[in-house]
Amino acid sequence: MAKKATKKAARNPAAKSTRKPVAKKKTARVRASSRPPLKAEPVRGADRRDVVGGVILDIGRAGSGRIKRMIYPPGFRWSRDMQPIVGTQYCQHAHVGFMVEGEIHVHYPDGCVDKFKAPQIVIVAPGHDGWVVGNKPAVMIEFDFERETAARFGMPSEHRHD
Repeated sequence: MAKKATKKAARNPAAKSTRKPVAKKKTARVRASSRPPLKAEPVRGADRRDVVGGVILDIGRAGSGRIKRMIYPPGFRWSRDMQPIVGTQYCQHAHVGFMVEGEIHVHYPDGCVDKFKAPQIVIVAPGHDGWVVGNKPAVMIEFDFERETAARFGMPSEHRHD
């Protein structure tokens, strides 16, 4: 009988339904525009460093390694901004992390170019140049072991094709 009453109610809006309305489940959704940007505040528990070229590093220790939030401003390029200070032709640091905002390109001496655009895992071998693409900052969460990063992650000591 209930099915017949429901069908009648569907045909005749004035007829009363015996079914109770189902309450919609509310879910807590955070709009992307209302989330604080990953570059808004210093990271609690980390040391903040302002580096040449407008780069901001928040570095925290984790056992024998480090966790870093790296914020590269639009227009940053390693060969222009860091090379004069570091004194090497290319960045000799390995990078392992997660690009959470923006885009970077990495160029190796053999002509290879790797492109990383958020959201994406980032793995960069030592011996590279890199730059921010576009007009947004590039924000990366990086895990490293300072000069031992490549070896500890089982990476080659320089870019190569296997």
